[in-house]
Amino acid sequence: MTIHSGRHFLQIPGPTNVPEQVLRAIAAPAIDHRGPEFAALTRRLLEALKPVFGTGGPIVIYPASGTGAWEAALVNTLSPGDRVLCFETGHFATLWREMAQGLGLDAECLPGDWRHGVDPAAVADVLGADRAHTVKAVCVVHNETSTGVTSRVPDIRRAIDEAAHPALLLVDTVSSLGSLDYRHDEWGVDVTVAGSQKGLMLPPGLSFNAVSDKALRASRTARLSASYWDWAPVIAANESGFFPHTPATNLLYGLEEALRMLHAEGLPAVFARHARHARATRAAVRAWGLEVLCADEREYSGSLTAVRTPPGVDADAVRQTVLERFDMSLGAGLGRLAGRVFRIGHLGHFNDLTLAGTLAGVQMGLQLSGVAADPRGLNAALDVLRSA
Repeated sequence: MTIHSGRHFLQIPGPTNVPEQVLRAIAAPAIDHRGPEFAALTRRLLEALKPVFGTGGPIVIYPASGTGAWEAALVNTLSPGDRVLCFETGHFATLWREMAQGLGLDAECLPGDWRHGVDPAAVADVLGADRAHTVKAVCVVHNETSTGVTSRVPDIRRAIDEAAHPALLLVDTVSSLGSLDYRHDEWGVDVTVAGSQKGLMLPPGLSFNAVSDKALRASRTARLSASYWDWAPVIAANESGFFPHTPATNLLYGLEEALRMLHAEGLPAVFARHARHARATRAAVRAWGLEVLCADEREYSGSLTAVRTPPGVDADAVRQTVLERFDMSLGAGLGRLAGRVFRIGHLGHFNDLTLAGTLAGVQMGLQLSGVAADPRGLNAALDVLRSA
């Protein structure tokens, strides 16, 4: 095994690097999760989370991965056989549709090329033709982690409203919350799904649902089986600062510190930082002579960039070279993109110099792999960072 000095560069698009102060917070002694100190912590957390989601409504926290929050969004709002509209925007959108099907829902999927986000015009077409309102929910992945494509949620909401359709809007923000501008209430989202291990700068283990009044009303008549995922007992227990299950106490300590860090920097500054790093990364990719997977500049992701390798170049071999030589992990191509792309994560606890080091490692790895990457790629990224 090769021994590397220095720290490992974890540049996958999540789990992300956990800040030292968050790790220290997690390492604090456990407290009684039925006591007054914990109740005060819960109340502080629920209030501090609201601006991050852009909501004044309830937020449900689960000791689970983002997959659990996917299921919670579905089982709390829908009934067996309900028709839901999904979109083939990437690997994770496909998995969410498969979950819906496994739960007994009629999940209709509009095909896609994995280079574009959800087409609002297609949403309008389907819902406009659905005179009987058989579509009960529209499921959108805001930032598709497998492709680096961000769907335009406000435009999707507008399409639903212009069709005068009552379908719920369920949105996955696992790789966008805390990194990209997101507004649950303003954009008319009914359920927002999120996880702890990306923009919130925590290890995996917490997931979230932000819930609209409309979604709460739907939950009262939904007939899919929900016990552990049931919103009602969590929201009721949260009123006094507690949970109906054993909470992940130490991760909640870390969450409070992570939220303190986000609010200290200021959410607009956090979003601007992510956008700047994304611009610098795309500048490097283009100067190398390579192609960004996302094909619509309106949908560029601020949290990760998926890079297409030239024909005949195995993206996984490039990733392996970068790992072995420079101790840096890049994201793999998933599903139909396996071996065809690598993904550069630039989200969470991240700064200009970390990005510069990341892109230097990618550039050297490409060159060592026989890719004729123009060495001016790194300088192109540095120009963006300097100009900011």
